[in-house]
Amino acid sequence: MAIEIERKFLVDKRKLRGLKYLSEEKISQGYLSRHPTVRVRLTDERGYLTIKSSTRGISRQEFEYEIPIDDAKQLLAMCGRNVLKKYRRKISYGGHVWEIDFFAGKHAGLIVAEVELKSPNEPIKLPDWITKEVSKDSRYFNSNLVTSNEKPGPLQEV
Repeated sequence: MAIEIERKFLVDKRKLRGLKYLSEEKISQGYLSRHPTVRVRLTDERGYLTIKSSTRGISRQEFEYEIPIDDAKQLLAMCGRNVLKKYRRKISYGGHVWEIDFFAGKHAGLIVAEVELKSPNEPIKLPDWITKEVSKDSRYFNSNLVTSNEKPGPLQEV
């Protein structure tokens, strides 16, 4: 069984200037189900199908499988309006790889950073561009953002 342990944070965009990113990718992800979460993700190069359990604290079960790009496109089409678009940039900081998501569409301006951990109590060094932890705020779960027409909190311009 795979366990995802993840913390999420809002970001001060002004402090991101000049950072050296490890990578950047465009992501479209749609949701076929929210309980359990069944997500299809399409990047420029790959497709994925992911199943996630409910979150307990900052942990949940996660099963992710690479699928053919054409299958991912067809599954995304089945999601209708339940599709998020974002750009993900990765950065190494404090011994962890941080994923910074820049949302597009109706959530344009929202920037959320995530860091995966080996245990819920693993210490992390927070970069100075972090403003607020939102790990337990369900408004920032991608599966909830996709169905919400409201922006969940203070936004920075992308």
